[in-house]
Amino acid sequence: MRSGVSLRSHHGRTRGDLVDPNLRRRRSKASDGSVGSNRQVINMSKSVLVVDDELSISLSLQFLMTQAGYDVRTAADGEMALQAVKEALPDLILLDVNMPKRSGFEVCETIRANPAWSPHVRIIIITAKGREIDKEKGLALGADDYITKPFSTQEVVAKVNEILNKT
Repeated sequence: MRSGVSLRSHHGRTRGDLVDPNLRRRRSKASDGSVGSNRQVINMSKSVLVVDDELSISLSLQFLMTQAGYDVRTAADGEMALQAVKEALPDLILLDVNMPKRSGFEVCETIRANPAWSPHVRIIIITAKGREIDKEKGLALGADDYITKPFSTQEVVAKVNEILNKT
């Protein structure tokens, strides 16, 4: 199990068993007595690291990304984020700015300065810092996009899908 997140739900499903929420598991008995299923399994090949010190935001983003079909890990501060990146490179990081130990700007800068990480990791900053100068700073440090809190859940999912489908 990866650090920070357990993807086993109270229903006993694991990440490989996640299904499209619009589909229900339908079991039918075949003429030979066997039980079949026509459910669809979501592709979990891309990973997202959610980095936010506010538990409610972190859980919300974790849920959204899991429902969208991504393998999700979480980190509660900048140091934990960098440790998680060292353990396994995520395809994308949803990164808050105002966090303990290291700010999101520092994390972004550290990732972009590392040639082994930078070309492989996409970063979307999600923060309450909505001033234009903050957005410019985040993008100048190498973020791929910048979303201001409060955010639209559809906007976050759409941007993540857009960025990860380009890679």
